[in-house]
Amino acid sequence: MLEVFLKTLPFFGLIGLGYGAGRTGFFTAEATAWLTKFVFYFALSAMLFRFSANLSFSEIFDTRIAAAYLWGTAFTYGIAMAVAFLRKLDTATAAIEAQCAAIGNTGFLGVPMLALLLGQAAVGPIILVLAIDLIVFSSLLVILVTGSRGEGGGAQVARTVGVGLLKNPMIVSIMAGLIVSASGLSIPNVLNEFLTTLGNAATPGALFAIGASLASKSAERIEVAAWLSFCKLILHPLFVALGAFFLFSADPYKAAVVISAAALPVAGNVFILAQHYGVAPQRVSASILVSTMVSIITVSAVIAVVTNSP
Repeated sequence: MLEVFLKTLPFFGLIGLGYGAGRTGFFTAEATAWLTKFVFYFALSAMLFRFSANLSFSEIFDTRIAAAYLWGTAFTYGIAMAVAFLRKLDTATAAIEAQCAAIGNTGFLGVPMLALLLGQAAVGPIILVLAIDLIVFSSLLVILVTGSRGEGGGAQVARTVGVGLLKNPMIVSIMAGLIVSASGLSIPNVLNEFLTTLGNAATPGALFAIGASLASKSAERIEVAAWLSFCKLILHPLFVALGAFFLFSADPYKAAVVISAAALPVAGNVFILAQHYGVAPQRVSASILVSTMVSIITVSAVIAVVTNSP
């Protein structure tokens, strides 16, 4: 585990650097917002497009892996919602808590870190996890929140979900890359070099942006944040592992990748959704902060276990 921990440390070091810059005011909230926008719309999108364009659909989509991840994520999602309902929370708040419990920071942290730690062969499963999170579970959140509030009919909800997906540059870049891949066309060297150079900015930029954004997060409702962090960092990878190894007999290497992805801390886009719908943003903020801090240890431990590292 020590070896894996030392390999992950530089990634969390970049998060810490961003946190320090944000906490001291050297990097303002406005600067963080613009850096996040650059990474989200340009650097990370370039990286995902290049990865997808150079992979075949079969290298990304694996039925057993998809089923294992879907099962593990849905099971964790369901547990978090059940506990929320036992605490007499409304459907919208329960859905936000479930999102914290089951959706990790795959885009900003998982793609750059796991691809380097687990090898380029990990890119396909990582993209699959990201697509499932964005298409299935982000859409589910929108359906649950808008449905519980009676905001429009089924057609209106479907339109909201569809527009949201089309406006997400990560989904668009993945789909565009897969279209290029399916067409059999190769990316010209000049364009490939351009995408590589731009995409290389995603790793330091995304990690620094994560840290800087954490500087504005508070740790209110620490008990709830601790519970949701436990779901995300422990239960989620555990249930995905059960699905991969015992229910669906998935490929061991790909299983290790998606289990590692499931061990990532709460995604920052959950906070954006919570703010947009006005549902418990402080609770989400605390969950992101707590889970990211604790994940310095837990992510290394999970990767060490699934890769059999000493």
